[in-house]
Amino acid sequence: MRQKSFETSPYGKLYLIPTPIGNLDDMTFRSIKTLQEVDFILAEDTRHTQKLLNHFEIQTPQKSFHEHNTQERIPSVIEWLKEGKTIAQVSDAGTPSISDPGFELVQACIQEGITVIPLPGANAAITALIASGLVPQPFYFYGFLPRKKKDRVAELTALSSHSETVILYESPYRLDDCFSLIAQVYGEEKEVVLCRELTKKHEEFIRGTAVELKTLCEKEELKGECCILIGSTRPEGVTTSIATEETASCEHLSLEEQVQWAMEHQQLSQKDAIKWVAKQNQLKKQDVYKLIHQE
Repeated sequence: MRQKSFETSPYGKLYLIPTPIGNLDDMTFRSIKTLQEVDFILAEDTRHTQKLLNHFEIQTPQKSFHEHNTQERIPSVIEWLKEGKTIAQVSDAGTPSISDPGFELVQACIQEGITVIPLPGANAAITALIASGLVPQPFYFYGFLPRKKKDRVAELTALSSHSETVILYESPYRLDDCFSLIAQVYGEEKEVVLCRELTKKHEEFIRGTAVELKTLCEKEELKGECCILIGSTRPEGVTTSIATEETASCEHLSLEEQVQWAMEHQQLSQKDAIKWVAKQNQLKKQDVYKLIHQE
């Protein structure tokens, strides 16, 4: 099945429109224009979305569409689209379908041959990832962990088998528990990053080990929307078994250049690159670290 998004169709179109995750200036011109032109907007929380519409002087009417009314609402939405209505779907913040309502509606539209058009925009996971300092690709987005501890441990254990950087969403009220479980499953020295209040006035990135962030959460009450990134876990031996013909090309480089080479060509984190360079040159890891950071 092929969809050409902007070809003429007897049906209306469904637009998936990301909304700001904090800073209203992140709303795109195209998103504002589309919200102004559609027949109506499906909103996760109409009161929340109305504040956004008021800010940009958008008069388009809304209809509620959230996790509790999705199934009963979808048949009506499909009928409206078949009548030729154009509809925008938004969540409270970020991109529809990503830890928010939207996926079932998209499926229903595809089954009925109705065009679905996504607009690019705000997304907490990618925003956090690119500034985390962790290896950005490949990455594995998970979203929210289950609420029950047994299920949380089971999911983290499964995630620990992934070599990619893992991205989680988490409630600020469960941060302490989350980092405690990460330390339990991955090990206390596991490299993690907590990103909170992204794009807002109090935006903050807290980088450290799982046990360090667990200790911080015990001492300090951290509030706001939170995103947790768990550093990539490479299979045993990857950081020290780079092919000889490849390593030969960097033997003439300084230690600083070798670290940069390993990060660029092997996609290692700086921590793993320093470890690899130290092993290749039969040096202590701490000595290479001090040299790189000029301590």
